[in-house]
Amino acid sequence: MPPSIALRMNHALPPIHRERLLRVGRDVCFPPGTRLFEEDGHADRFWIIKAGTAALDIRLPDRPPPVVETLGIGDLVGWSWLYEPYVWQLGATAVTQVEAYEFDAVAVRLMYLDDAEFGRAVEHWVGRVLAHRLSAARARLVDLRATPAEQGP
Repeated sequence: MPPSIALRMNHALPPIHRERLLRVGRDVCFPPGTRLFEEDGHADRFWIIKAGTAALDIRLPDRPPPVVETLGIGDLVGWSWLYEPYVWQLGATAVTQVEAYEFDAVAVRLMYLDDAEFGRAVEHWVGRVLAHRLSAARARLVDLRATPAEQGP
């Protein structure tokens, strides 16, 4: 695992849980412009970025989707897989080539149901990411409201 990913994940998951999670990940690569997921789509996987950047966006009426946040090395892409009804709350696109660990949501949910300590650690990690993303989305929407002429990112 690259040091930058280990550093970011060290603050998210204890080593034993981080290692367990990474054992079920698979390597994937997305070219620039690839749509990882669409808002309101079925959230059946998630990623941790190893290299590159991805942009989270939100649909707004009569506008191109503005970027809510840009994610990079060590960041979690996707949290909607953890909470019913497992529907993406945002969209995501690879800005640059993205290399990532990809995780099957059902497999990880079964792992945390099987091990309460692992489950608490994953839920705490994803909950912290969720709180941050909601704050970023709120700030971006406030910016858009203040500058109505802006069209997208």
